[in-house]
Amino acid sequence: MKSLLSFIMSFVLIVDDSELLMRCYCQALAKVWTTLKESNSGQRFYSCANFQVTPMFHDGPCKSIYSTEGRFIHELEKGNSYRTRDPNEALVYFLPFSVVMMVQYLYVPGAHEIHAIGRAVVDYINIISNKYPYWNRSFGADYFMLSCHDWGPRTSAYVPNLFNNSIRVLCNANTSEGFNPSKDASFPEIHLRTGEAKGLVGGLSPSRRPILAFFSGRLHGHIRQLLLDQWKNKDQDVQVYEQLPKGMSYESMLKKSRFCICPSGYEVASPRVVEAIYAECVPALISDSYVPPFSDVLNWKAFSVQIEVKDIPKIKEILMSISQRQYLRMQRRVKQVQRHFLVNNGPPKRFDVFHMTIHSIWLRRLNIRIQDY
Repeated sequence: MKSLLSFIMSFVLIVDDSELLMRCYCQALAKVWTTLKESNSGQRFYSCANFQVTPMFHDGPCKSIYSTEGRFIHELEKGNSYRTRDPNEALVYFLPFSVVMMVQYLYVPGAHEIHAIGRAVVDYINIISNKYPYWNRSFGADYFMLSCHDWGPRTSAYVPNLFNNSIRVLCNANTSEGFNPSKDASFPEIHLRTGEAKGLVGGLSPSRRPILAFFSGRLHGHIRQLLLDQWKNKDQDVQVYEQLPKGMSYESMLKKSRFCICPSGYEVASPRVVEAIYAECVPALISDSYVPPFSDVLNWKAFSVQIEVKDIPKIKEILMSISQRQYLRMQRRVKQVQRHFLVNNGPPKRFDVFHMTIHSIWLRRLNIRIQDY
């Protein structure tokens, strides 16, 4: 794993240099600017918020597979440390629409297009670009959107400058669909059924994990089809299920497996990656063109196994070739990085998933130079 010292020092740089203050501008059809103060961790980030909340803006789900989208939006709305009332001071501007909420309110079930969602984003960008100078000044380069929905990338494509210039924070971080790691940030998909991570974190010690590898999930895309065809109900070491037998607990299976298989579905992101990390199970990633979250500071090769799709028949061979010493080292690193994926109740804590996401945005904003009028 890359040293976290550089990560910590990058925040110190922000604190020490008054010209490097990260701020976010949140704007819908009406605006109320709010000033907030320094956070308890000594960092200053800024945003602006509209408290005239509409269902598709300034809101998002906190109890679903898309919970990280809603959690992030809500935290910026509370934002004791992340917002400013002065857009001229802002260094980065947040577009607070929720693709998940747009799907809920605008998508017609069974339709084969998402034009209504795309038009809503187009209209929104047109409003802020016509009323304020900030979007046109940078052609959207110092703005960011955040989406955990599979359709986040497609939604952004309706506005070329949003797709090509803006920082897109996406769970569906697929380079084959235009995700650009130098300007876009990968964001973890976390399935919080109750809205909390309580009960999900922790697992058995390595010596008490009898299962080599585990996966359970429905047929969902060609990678899972290959996995199920090859391994479903065929091996006691590599236990692959389309549906768990009655009485078998999914969480307990994660906690007593050495490796947890995390294949992509129809889209590249999967909540199984964070589920594995929570259960202290080494993730075995199987995907094409996926950029894992926080790769700027986390060396995924140090705490996960990356298996190419063509090597699905060799899963057992690949995992068995990992020595006990190497496995123990990887499992220990899973426990070390776990805090970077935690969703904390109450205010975010340093280095948790919220702060890691803010840091990813900040790194990309540093690459942008804005020419003032």
